[in-house]
Amino acid sequence: MSPIKHLERALEHALKSHESAKGPALLSKAIRHAVFPGGARIRPQLTLAVAQACGNDDPQLSMASAIAVEMIHCASLVHDDLPCFDDADMRRGQTSVHKEYGERLAVLTGDALIVMAYQTIAAASRRSSQRLAPIIQTISQGVGAPFGIIAGQAWECENQAVLSDYQRAKTGALFSAATAAGAQAAGSDAETWKGLGEWLGEAYQVADDIRDVLGDAQFLGKPSGQDQEHHRPSSAKELGLNGAVEHFDHLVSKAIGSIPNCPGDGYLKKLVTFEAERLLPSSWFERGERQVAIAVQRQAA
Repeated sequence: MSPIKHLERALEHALKSHESAKGPALLSKAIRHAVFPGGARIRPQLTLAVAQACGNDDPQLSMASAIAVEMIHCASLVHDDLPCFDDADMRRGQTSVHKEYGERLAVLTGDALIVMAYQTIAAASRRSSQRLAPIIQTISQGVGAPFGIIAGQAWECENQAVLSDYQRAKTGALFSAATAAGAQAAGSDAETWKGLGEWLGEAYQVADDIRDVLGDAQFLGKPSGQDQEHHRPSSAKELGLNGAVEHFDHLVSKAIGSIPNCPGDGYLKKLVTFEAERLLPSSWFERGERQVAIAVQRQAA
């Protein structure tokens, strides 16, 4: 079974364990709408790949950690799409949760997914209970204040933000938590693997900035042009599109270079390379001068 199919099956099982015929039906439907269909599931894939590279002596705990990271990521998307933030109509090619189920249920859906993430880890920690606290601490740091993804969203509420600080919190923090938690679930050192998550997470945010300018809503599965509309910090705006692409390539190279020698390093390097091409397809830049010119015109309009 492929890693993605394995993850999807585990996510389905986790959601079912938190459903009841006696509970509010619309909340359960909204939670499922937030989780399925998924995106690339790259964060939980990284958690599992790092755990595998570190021996993966407790597969149940590593899978639970991966699922928890993905649940929190899904929760962050639900909250990002709310009218008070992006007011987005689409996410992952379908209507956003608040558009489908209303703003109140969207808020509760994000809250529920965050709580479910920690419940999922706790339920899987019986075999390696001594690893539970470090994993929870790692994921919590990637989510909360002052440097987690909540802080990343909060930077958008400030009058001014340093681009690198914003990107590390907005996206890099949860990537770093994903790789570190994978190592901890396998009883290994988290610090060795944080760099991979930090570099790749920042690369993801830079790619998102570029895609927001060059992409279209149908390709992205969400509205484009949001950075300019909401006056958010953006690599494309600060570095220019060509500079942002060069920065993205540099970050991907750093991510690959940070992977330590281990039995699973080949797979991890392939995974990062594949994701880099998926995020910014080379075909976009084979006709890049024309696309960049169009995008610059859009930015100037």
